[in-house]
Amino acid sequence: MDKNTNDVKYYAHTQNENGKWHYLDQHLKEVARFIESFACKKEYKAIFKITGLLHDLGKYQPAFQNYLLNGGQKGSVPHASWGAGYARILRLLEASIAIDGHHKGLPDNAAWKGDTEPYKRGDIPSFLNIKKDFINDTEFQEVDIEPIKFETKSDREFFIRYLFSALTDSDWLSTEEHFDQEKFNKRIGSVLETDRMINKLEEEFSKKPKNGEINHLRNDALKQVLGKTDMPCGFYSLALPTGMGKTLTSMAWALHHAKRNELKRIIIVLPYINIIDQTAQILKSIFGEEWVLEHHSSYNEGDSSNRNEAETCSAIQERKKLACENWDYPIIITTTVQFFESLFSNSPFKARKVHNIAESVVIFDEVQTFPKEVILPTLQILKDSQIVMKTSFLFCTATQPAFEKSYGFDGISGIYPLIDNPTVLYEKTKRIEYLLLNNLQTVDYGKLLESVVSAKDSVLVIFNTKKAALEFYKLAKMDLNWNKNYHLSTAMCPTHRKEVIKNIRDDLEAKKKILVVSTQLIEAGVDFDFPIVFRAMAPLEAIIQSAGRCNREGKLGESGGKVFLFKLEGGEMPDKTYAACAFHAEEFIKRDINQLYGNKIFNEYYAQVLQLYVDPDKFNINKARERFDFKTVNDAYHIVDSTTESLYVYNYSENSIRLFNSLKNKEFLSREDFRKMQAFTVQAYEHFIAQNASMCVFMPQGFNVWYGNYDSMVGISIEPLTADKYIV
Repeated sequence: MDKNTNDVKYYAHTQNENGKWHYLDQHLKEVARFIESFACKKEYKAIFKITGLLHDLGKYQPAFQNYLLNGGQKGSVPHASWGAGYARILRLLEASIAIDGHHKGLPDNAAWKGDTEPYKRGDIPSFLNIKKDFINDTEFQEVDIEPIKFETKSDREFFIRYLFSALTDSDWLSTEEHFDQEKFNKRIGSVLETDRMINKLEEEFSKKPKNGEINHLRNDALKQVLGKTDMPCGFYSLALPTGMGKTLTSMAWALHHAKRNELKRIIIVLPYINIIDQTAQILKSIFGEEWVLEHHSSYNEGDSSNRNEAETCSAIQERKKLACENWDYPIIITTTVQFFESLFSNSPFKARKVHNIAESVVIFDEVQTFPKEVILPTLQILKDSQIVMKTSFLFCTATQPAFEKSYGFDGISGIYPLIDNPTVLYEKTKRIEYLLLNNLQTVDYGKLLESVVSAKDSVLVIFNTKKAALEFYKLAKMDLNWNKNYHLSTAMCPTHRKEVIKNIRDDLEAKKKILVVSTQLIEAGVDFDFPIVFRAMAPLEAIIQSAGRCNREGKLGESGGKVFLFKLEGGEMPDKTYAACAFHAEEFIKRDINQLYGNKIFNEYYAQVLQLYVDPDKFNINKARERFDFKTVNDAYHIVDSTTESLYVYNYSENSIRLFNSLKNKEFLSREDFRKMQAFTVQAYEHFIAQNASMCVFMPQGFNVWYGNYDSMVGISIEPLTADKYIV
């Protein structure tokens, strides 16, 4: 302790590279200043500031100061419960819970009570002395603050998440400023320049063709949407048929709406990485590379190869890399998984970004992909965040689910549509004809192939499982009716899939006659334009999205494209819910196939599916949230199937081998290492890994390696390795 003056000085952190200690009062005041700036409403500022001041109260312990001065095992002197206990005494329960979890993660209610009860009871003899030192050092005053009024328990629970996120980010920012001033300074970046971006987008719209009915409809839709930008923060929907310019129309609305409501950023949430790639390229080309942040597992913002001005670009990429930690960026494009698993997380690392969702416009695309088993807690946390954090949400899709509140379903009250009469748009943009193969009586692979061959044009065939797609592909590739046959499934690593998708697009552009056999991964975000699509019976959203790959640009004239629905003999489904929804879709279609051409059928179908076949809160997450059981919620809420594991594909290419060899001897892998590995990684079920254990190796760094065969057409294969793939 510094005794150069009569006052004892307490430390928050050890010396930085300049030999400067981080004084504890300085750290607490810095965190208080940061966190107060993150409060989106005036009534939040007091509790935010107090939370910042109290969070490291426990560092006033002599034992902690001794640990800093003389060293010791990290975490050997816990300190979070001291500030949490004091906040509980002050009846600042939201602050208490946030402080208690700011290192270990937000706890369940019982664990928080266990941590703080001794302080409430006065069972910590040294607490009064520690509190006295803290008050003397910071001039903290125990003043009554106006309690925040919450309409529901879940509103209050979400406020704690918001406060926790702001505290975590503030704590790390203050610590970073002490230890790495240069890195801290790189975070200072741009704010959302709505006027500039609106002008850029208008320039882009001016380049679009104006003639033709489709373009007239696109422009009319844009005018309708822009006429509703001055609405207050809330929930909105944009129901547009495929090919109507949804990406740029939604961005135009978001920019004007952000300007009207003084919002700070735009967050675009997409279900699939391939959609993110496309959307990011479009927006970067309009606004500039420096304005758009991609944040997902298989993209490293530091790997950009387009460096016209090396130093400037390097600074931009470095800032982007840092912004992935807390989403302090004007435009963010991320995945559904990243967004929601951060909202529901109790982890300081994952939740750090949540407070920057405040005062944003969040655009959800392809919302029909939200998992039905957790749809109620998903919608509930959006309702809570809209109220607590002054955020607007826009649901975009060609197939709008029934998210509204209704009898027996506690959805969202008041989702305002941006298109007045979408039915007219759907009628005027009809580009396909739905047909039932064999009147939906089952067909085997041979009969299906006969029908596909008789189409005499490029064909896309979509199955529900990898097994079915592979079986049909093996049969179809023997046929010589096409210039080329392609296979697409998640058995192929992302790099492979991206290459195949590019080749398919090139062949379609060149008017080659091709056959593509795919799983449902192709249903959203892959802008193929086939004249003919065959789709195995599936849930209605899958059927409609598959049809969006047919005659996408409407170039086939009055005859349009053809979408054949078929029922495969012995056809398996991914899971019971998928099968139940597919059965219900079949009943819908058999009743009247013409319903498929309207825009209201999916809403009706979705509501019935939730009532009949799906528990929309299967894991009782909403009740756990109302109990303030944060860890339980974290463990229960997942979007991705947790029964799969990642497999790194060693034998994909020289690049995959080279990357593995550069990582295999590292003791620990960084997030950047894992991000690079994603390009050569597939998801496999646990039983597949167990059955093929001789070809899998679990590495000590925590990932599986597939040393088995990798087929250049279909991906992971249990066929024997060819001679040239043996690595000696």
